[in-house]
Amino acid sequence: MRRRPRLYVFVRAPALGAVKRRLAAGVGALEALRFYRASTERLLCRVGRDPRWETVLAVTPDRSARGGSPWPVGLPRRGQGPGDLGARMGRILAGDGMVPVAIVGSDIPELGARHVESAFAALRSADLAFGPAADGGYWLVGRRPGVPTRGLFDGVRWSSPHALADTRANVPVRRRVAFLDILEDVDDAESYARWRIRRNSPRGAR
Repeated sequence: MRRRPRLYVFVRAPALGAVKRRLAAGVGALEALRFYRASTERLLCRVGRDPRWETVLAVTPDRSARGGSPWPVGLPRRGQGPGDLGARMGRILAGDGMVPVAIVGSDIPELGARHVESAFAALRSADLAFGPAADGGYWLVGRRPGVPTRGLFDGVRWSSPHALADTRANVPVRRRVAFLDILEDVDDAESYARWRIRRNSPRGAR
């Protein structure tokens, strides 16, 4: 029986002052926490039960993966482990070698099941897939089964306009890379304001 692709949603235990700190600097810690919880819950409703893939919560800190988190208890969980974002994502991509794997964050309000499906469709022929973010980062990274990813995140300048370009520079030239739709993650007051405008527009309200 063919195993389903695996989607890892990176989440942080939702504690006041511990999530979305750049956003909190502009809108306040309480509003940043509200946004983070609501955005995560919406994403998990959209993608968490989709039968086309298995969704796993990759939680930090690790102790939150053992329970006590408000995220749905029916989804499998694992700790992200120590290190910076690159070290934590690298461990996830290096595991589960026999199935396609994709990682997404939970702060991209427009992210839905069709974007995840597009990523796994791309990985049928591409070695790696990236979902570019409007700020120069990326909202998804995925790899085809058997593709080594060691060193993929070396020297990446996280939380900067260079994150995707730095990661792309680490990809060997022989690897086939697919790029998905550009989406915007909400990391600061400016992107938060743009999201509120989109959400309240007639198109965003549908």
